[in-house]
Amino acid sequence: MNKTIDFSGFEKKTKITFKDKNLLKQAFIHRSFINENGNTGLSHNERLEFLGDAVLELIVTDFLYKKYPTHNEGELTALRSALVNAVIIAEVADKIGMNEFLLLSKGEAKDTGKARQYILANTYEAYVGALFLDQGYDEADEFVSGTLLTKTEEIVSKKLWRDAKSLVQEKAQEFVGVTPSYKVLHEVGPDHDKHFTVGILFESELVAEGKGKSKQEAEQSAAQNALKIKNWLD
Repeated sequence: MNKTIDFSGFEKKTKITFKDKNLLKQAFIHRSFINENGNTGLSHNERLEFLGDAVLELIVTDFLYKKYPTHNEGELTALRSALVNAVIIAEVADKIGMNEFLLLSKGEAKDTGKARQYILANTYEAYVGALFLDQGYDEADEFVSGTLLTKTEEIVSKKLWRDAKSLVQEKAQEFVGVTPSYKVLHEVGPDHDKHFTVGILFESELVAEGKGKSKQEAEQSAAQNALKIKNWLD
């Protein structure tokens, strides 16, 4: 049963031992687990995710500000968006083994697609929030630096940081003479945790789709996917 997960395994993997073990466990509790298992004595991880999101943004912003002293605000914002991105964060979370410790309902546990990706990204943020509460900013900074910020060089070298919407508009006008438009194809989830699927269209042609926790994030994802499909990433 999920309730019996031994989080000391995760502590060994990360080499970070929590003072408050309940705080660590709470970071991994998805809302669906509480709904299915009733009163476990702990709440789900959404408040920790809210806190962790802000801590993570500050850590990434501080890092980029210092690392790239000649970049302007727009470039730094695009770089930060490329790092604090659900797909990248989910990759990092999976790499450090978070997937093995998730506390989910039976239904959620079966879904290993895009929904799991968002759960992993949210769990990473919740863990950052829990670590900040348990051990302070410096420990959270060290954890993020050792897991997520190591992706910076790859993002810069592959130019993944560029504003995909601006780039796809420039390329579409140059090569096919159209201005792309975006359409929300699907949205799921409660107001506080919406997930959007957005399509990018060249006139009436649906070129690609993208997903995100906001319409803006989904549009950027769709634009990035269109650039790959059209082979417009130089």
